[in-house]
Amino acid sequence: MFGLGRLTGDRAAGGSRDPWMGRLAFGAVVLVAAFFAVQLVVTLQTLWLLIFGAVVVAVVLRALADPLVRYLKLPDPLAVFVSMLIVIAILSGILTLFGAQIAQQVTALVAIVPQGWAQVQAWIEAQPYAAQVFEQLQSLGSRAGEALQVAQKVALGVASGITTLVLVLVAGVFLAIEPAKSREGLLSVFPLDRRARLREVLNSCGKALKGWLKAQLFSMVLVGTLTGIGLAIIGVPAALGLGLLTGLAQFVPIVGPIVSTVPSVLVAATQGWHTAVLAVVVHLVISQLEANFITPLVQKNVANLPVVLGIFAVVGIGSLFGPLGVLFATPLALVLHTIVTMLYRQDVLGDPEAKAPGER
Repeated sequence: MFGLGRLTGDRAAGGSRDPWMGRLAFGAVVLVAAFFAVQLVVTLQTLWLLIFGAVVVAVVLRALADPLVRYLKLPDPLAVFVSMLIVIAILSGILTLFGAQIAQQVTALVAIVPQGWAQVQAWIEAQPYAAQVFEQLQSLGSRAGEALQVAQKVALGVASGITTLVLVLVAGVFLAIEPAKSREGLLSVFPLDRRARLREVLNSCGKALKGWLKAQLFSMVLVGTLTGIGLAIIGVPAALGLGLLTGLAQFVPIVGPIVSTVPSVLVAATQGWHTAVLAVVVHLVISQLEANFITPLVQKNVANLPVVLGIFAVVGIGSLFGPLGVLFATPLALVLHTIVTMLYRQDVLGDPEAKAPGER
């Protein structure tokens, strides 16, 4: 197959070749191909993530469009268009009802956080052995200043980021309109006898993503709401903005909830150390509710990743692709987990207990 017999020492016209030389040549070809494949992945890493982002957008739109196609018999383009109108209407309704309050509280949040940081520093200075701890805080503060400079540079690329977001949304819309056509176009580069199985794998990946996104959206809304209510009860300023931040951070499992706790504690510190402690307790209680009750409830019978895989996915994919990789780490790991389970554990190892996240 592929004429590789000549590389393994089979007889050819004019004589025979050393089998070891043939294997060496074949190994060299494989290494060169692997090298260029890795280079392609690294060089075009942003492109791959943007493509995956478009796929995520398409999955969200199809999750809304599929019931319209199934029950109302709408054609795919019209169903996707209606789904877009539904998303726009929901976002517009939220901004109309809560836009002014959200903007006001986010503005207050930006102003209060530095005050909270100063209050924390003052508390530490008043404690024994404060000098050493404060030294570390000063170092942390200088690093925070460096991070702020980086953030300012990032802010300069907002226009580019908006353009990229628009491209992802447009690509996602086109993928959502004709998902089967895009899938078959991808499968056309594979051998005919493997296309049916690969089609099944891709469908399972889509189901896994759809199930995970539904569960994640529900978890984000619930955790953000509970956090905002809890912080408001204990008297933390800008509780609505902090709840919104916590809910959005929930999209990145493990890392997001930890990071979103810091602003809450700093803002609570402006009201006294006891309020700061209560803010930590609120986040701990809600994180335990999320881990032990909310997540198992909303992700029952839908796609899920083992916690360890989720942690390594955030660290590994984030290290490889940067902040954008952290954002898409969990859904990307979910897709890779589905592919490895179906193509390796099931097909190669023949593991009867291997079940992919998106597989029935």
